[in-house]
Amino acid sequence: MVRTSFEESKTTMNLIRSYRNWRVYRDTVAELGRLSNRQLHDLGIVRDEIKMVARKAI
Repeated sequence: MVRTSFEESKTTMNLIRSYRNWRVYRDTVAELGRLSNRQLHDLGIVRDEIKMVARKAI
């Protein structure tokens, strides 16, 4: 099957979007992970919820 320029562009954009989403997730987990339990509590988050909150950020 021969890919058209549109299909290649769409695939490239999907890869870029996935990479950006991964970066947002990773940065959010890191940022929240640096907070103290007290700071997380002030935000209404417990440490066990950090990954879930990060997934919602993307």
